[in-house]
Amino acid sequence: MDNKKEKIVQSAIHVFSEKGIEKTKVSDIVKGAGIAQGTFYLYFPSKLAVMPSIAEVMVERIVEEMHKQVNNECSFLDQLAQVVDVVFAITKEYREVFALIFAGLASSEYLSQWEKIYEPYYAWMREFLEQPKAIAVLRPSLDLEATAKLLIGLIESAAEQSYLYDHQDEQAAKSKQDEVLTFATHALCNQ
Repeated sequence: MDNKKEKIVQSAIHVFSEKGIEKTKVSDIVKGAGIAQGTFYLYFPSKLAVMPSIAEVMVERIVEEMHKQVNNECSFLDQLAQVVDVVFAITKEYREVFALIFAGLASSEYLSQWEKIYEPYYAWMREFLEQPKAIAVLRPSLDLEATAKLLIGLIESAAEQSYLYDHQDEQAAKSKQDEVLTFATHALCNQ
């Protein structure tokens, strides 16, 4: 992402979080980015057009954290627990940004770009599952493509329920996180 576009996206995250989608104006975003309004329109045709770029930033952040925090020297089950931990932690930390993304994408024609935006995350998850499947830790019938998407959906949905919708306390969120890990373990592993 070039420097001006990155400034626009970062400013949009801040302004949308502060004012909400409806009340935010392009002039608010460009003021925060320190650019001219015409420059904004070189990159985005409208304020909602920024949403896919915000989603891309969050996907990049998730994948970066997976690379940093998932230790491939550990057993698969420990690594899976680390994956769940990363998703819950990022969802908690960036709950306002995720709420914005969902609201912004759902209220625009950009929702159709979701699969493309998520492809780096899906690719990381497929790769994460390949080796344990090859050594028969995971069920041999496992479809890596479908399972990567389902697993991400399961973990994210539980994290979002905890932090975006229910605003659960830490104990309830931890309980849900543990249950997701147990469920995923039983669904994936060769038993």
